[in-house]
Amino acid sequence: MKRRAWITLGAVVLGGGGVAAYAVASPSDGGGGVALRDKRPVKVYDLALPSTATSRRELPRKDTEQFSLLGVSWTGATKRLHGTAQVRTHSIATGEWSGWRDLELDVDPLEKPEAGTRGASEPLWVGASDGVQVQVARKNGTTTALPKGLQVNLVDPGVVTDAEAKQPEVTAEPAGFAVESDSPAASTSAAPTDTTSPSAAPTDTTSSSAAPTASASASTSPSASATVPTAPPSTVPKPPITSRAGWGADESKVDDPPTYNTDVKGVFVHHTDGANDYSCADSASIVRGIYAYHVDVEGWNDIGYNFLVDKCGTVFEGRAGGTDLPVLGAHTYGWNRESTGIAVLGNYVSTTASNAALTSIARIAAWKLGQYGGDPAGTVQLTAGATQTNYFAKSFTAGTQYTFNRISGHRDGFNTQCPGGSLYGQLQTIRDWAAGPVQGLKTTTVDGAGLSGTTYYAKGAITLHWSATTPGALISKYELLVDGKAVTTTGGSATSAAATLALGSHTVAVRATHQSGKTTTTPALKVVAETTAPTFSTTPKISLRTGTVNTTAVPVALGWKAADDKALREVKLLSPATATFGPTTTTSNRTAASGTASTWSMRAYDFAGNYRTSSPSYTPVILQETSAVKSGSWTSRSSSSYLGGKSYSSGSKSASLTWTFTGSSASWVVSRAASSGQAYVYVDGVKVSTVDLKSSTTQYRQAIWTKTWSSSATHKVKIVVVGTSGRPTITTDGLVYVK
Repeated sequence: MKRRAWITLGAVVLGGGGVAAYAVASPSDGGGGVALRDKRPVKVYDLALPSTATSRRELPRKDTEQFSLLGVSWTGATKRLHGTAQVRTHSIATGEWSGWRDLELDVDPLEKPEAGTRGASEPLWVGASDGVQVQVARKNGTTTALPKGLQVNLVDPGVVTDAEAKQPEVTAEPAGFAVESDSPAASTSAAPTDTTSPSAAPTDTTSSSAAPTASASASTSPSASATVPTAPPSTVPKPPITSRAGWGADESKVDDPPTYNTDVKGVFVHHTDGANDYSCADSASIVRGIYAYHVDVEGWNDIGYNFLVDKCGTVFEGRAGGTDLPVLGAHTYGWNRESTGIAVLGNYVSTTASNAALTSIARIAAWKLGQYGGDPAGTVQLTAGATQTNYFAKSFTAGTQYTFNRISGHRDGFNTQCPGGSLYGQLQTIRDWAAGPVQGLKTTTVDGAGLSGTTYYAKGAITLHWSATTPGALISKYELLVDGKAVTTTGGSATSAAATLALGSHTVAVRATHQSGKTTTTPALKVVAETTAPTFSTTPKISLRTGTVNTTAVPVALGWKAADDKALREVKLLSPATATFGPTTTTSNRTAASGTASTWSMRAYDFAGNYRTSSPSYTPVILQETSAVKSGSWTSRSSSSYLGGKSYSSGSKSASLTWTFTGSSASWVVSRAASSGQAYVYVDGVKVSTVDLKSSTTQYRQAIWTKTWSSSATHKVKIVVVGTSGRPTITTDGLVYVK
């Protein structure tokens, strides 16, 4: 089909002769500004489906006026369309045709339909569109003819509110244009006005082979009245609600005053069907579209739902009469006279509703039930207003009482899949959130404190963090309890609170108060406030260890002991390098620069954050072999592998070298090979060791023997050649000591 595409500013002749201006983005705008949209009224256009066969009706692809919601309707409100109705639409935004989408045909019937009221599918939100294709077919295996007067009804929700007028609109063609000459004539719908409060509700997604039957005994069910009652106060706060004026309801569509129930005993949750990828900025338009469909297409007196909620959690006032009053809605056939109906915009057969939507449903349900003493988590006896069977094949007889959850799904009362399997599975969450107490409350972290075992330690100031699964909008307050007394109070959206504890042992907990007044308290935490710093029972000290010695790096072992009167947390090495050690670690192998004084700074922390620092200084010194006092025959050797490039070698039995130094630790440095011999080591004139230098591999600069004293003092270390048979030679590279 050849389509027209342009972007301009113009006027469109609407059904009924009205003219509406529209403004859209132009290429000259350059995308740099926000285009203001002129307001335009809500319009409903009806396209007849040609009567070509008794088993199938089709409307070929047709260019249409702009619309965003559609459905099919037919003559006779009590007639059922036993079959399928599918639509395709042409998107203004993308310029593409959608795939085929099913319309929901199994809708709640009217309890008291007036003459001229039409039967209809559920409305389907498709977004801004300008073309439609429809096919309706009767169910296979049935001889029931399709109903007469089949139409596709297109609803343009218009641009009504100031907020919408400020939103930019980009479209590929004018907001409306005449259908082509081979299309059925389009006309503005003028459906009969319902003079009662019909009990039908949009939103079903399963079939029902036969309409429920109203019974004469239904007169025993609770009655409704046109008398305006007094709104009772609720036990919980009223949530924010967008008024009918706020979403742009045309009140001239409502001819009859609202009818009121005696009270609200239960809540039925619905979904409206249609796309879930709508922008929440379009939610008011969706509500307006449903309103126009219910009134102008189906002939109801007003929108059927009492409240509508979008995926962002915005609540919209539905049927007129006062949000705080028990307005008789048209949402759940047979159960409207003791309940209120809440519908979520979108389809939730396989997609779960957002937490924002669930929160708003819970708030409305709790508020409405709170006006009449109903527990959102409880059950209630409702009197059936019609004889029928629900989605679960449970039968109801008009005038008989049945047990329902205070918050139920549409399918609990009528044979429909509404509110969709996914949302139905979330009803228990809604009940829990609405009824209280706060669910899932737990402490998470304690800032300013360290945990050792099951006890927290802090200097005094702490910040306790917590989480809960119940949304903050349903929580009145949180209290931080210290030793059972509230010391800090926050709002329901808070997730932390601070307190300063006196020295000593305390219990700390969080108490959450639900809007219902029910409280939940976390298990108490033990917190000890203390300011005593840890101690070093052994000052950090380096001692020489075995390993390879270089002129710039000497192998050392760093040792220390730290303790705390409560609980030692860790010890950190701050210089000359950095490292962190657990509370039980007392040694660490390191290297130290030779000939240079190094500060070995360590800090011990307890779990409260108290700490103590110790920073002793040590200098490893390399004494070359030439600085030793020689006895016997020694030969000087040269190689870059030796410390300083030289070493002493001797195979003469009893030859010796003696070093004198003042320090706390010493190590003898040698070369090793397969032919190396043995040596005796004397300390301060006493023989302390026999060292064998033999090695399967050749090694240089090896600290092979070490000795450490508790304090620094003057010592003499003497090495003596043993003269081992077959391998008498030893090669010494010097002595290292720590001062």
